[in-house]
Amino acid sequence: MGFDDIAWLPLCAGLTIIGVILAWTATRRRGSAAGMRVLAWALLPMAAYLTGAVAVVWEIGSAIVRWVTGFAFSPTRWAGVVVAIVAVLLFFIAGALRSRAISRGRKARSDELSGGPPSLPGRKTPARAKTSSDDEFSEVEEILKRRGIS
Repeated sequence: MGFDDIAWLPLCAGLTIIGVILAWTATRRRGSAAGMRVLAWALLPMAAYLTGAVAVVWEIGSAIVRWVTGFAFSPTRWAGVVVAIVAVLLFFIAGALRSRAISRGRKARSDELSGGPPSLPGRKTPARAKTSSDDEFSEVEEILKRRGIS
């Protein structure tokens, strides 16, 4: 059955007439706003016929049907679906790992600022050059100040 085998004008006009009747019924039962919504939907089939959009919708629909019927028994297409699923899973896993690394980096920086041990293995804290024995006491004083002890 092709596009030219269907009488589109009577079909679209019939759908519009049925919609107008339903719009009138909706107006009587639920008010003018509901009736106008149904009337708007009812006018769409006739508008599609008059603008030639029915042919476009037909082509899109038949292309989808051809794709689905060719897809159902094709191992190549099913392999493509599997590859697409793997790709999506990898995106999600990479995002989770990245957010985890970012939160670990923030924790490590806050530990360094508070004088605690670094949370990432293999990460070295910067060594401070000591010029005299007074530097040891200045470090202790700095830690005490950070903790609120003076």
